[in-house]
Amino acid sequence: MKLQLALDLVNIPEAIELIAEVQDFVDVVEIGTPVVINEGLKAVKEVKEAFPQLTVLADLKIMDAAGYEVMKASEAGADIITILAAAEDESIKGAVEEAKKQGKQILVDMIAVKDKRARAIELDELGVDYICVHTGYDLQAVGQNSFEDLRTIKSVVKNAKTAIAGGIKLDSLPEVIKVQPDLIIVGGGITSKEDKKAAASQMQRLIREEVTA
Repeated sequence: MKLQLALDLVNIPEAIELIAEVQDFVDVVEIGTPVVINEGLKAVKEVKEAFPQLTVLADLKIMDAAGYEVMKASEAGADIITILAAAEDESIKGAVEEAKKQGKQILVDMIAVKDKRARAIELDELGVDYICVHTGYDLQAVGQNSFEDLRTIKSVVKNAKTAIAGGIKLDSLPEVIKVQPDLIIVGGGITSKEDKKAAASQMQRLIREEVTA
């Protein structure tokens, strides 16, 4: 199980400052969609250059022209690139093909997919690296989470790793850990804290305790 830090509401200097604070306690750094929209792929490039030891995920939420967009994100230094599960199978195939060529990985975001079980089976067969259940910001606001969805996809996926994102905080982390995703994605649960290093450290400790138990 790895811990991913999601950075959504920062510019490049703020992102670098924040990562510097928590770099010893996170495994993956996500350059979130709002950052990519505001700053472009140079956000990915500058973060990878500043923290070459960390895995960097570019949250592009690709929907079309997948091969090209994966290529550009790879050139910028992304190790993992996201595509939406709602994209056409041809787009998913294009993303996977290009990622393999570049030695990168594809994470598929299941946001807004209604039949998650059926789509997870299809995605698994298409050769993606991660399938991520994701309660988006707008649904978090009305109290939803993805724990049950994670159990559902864990029960059918044979090859891909699993990930969970959306509203995970320190108090809900033990419940997430129980379901054993490969990647736990946390944004505000770390970034909104006064002491970000302590928050990331506590989360990583809980994950490590489970891994070594």
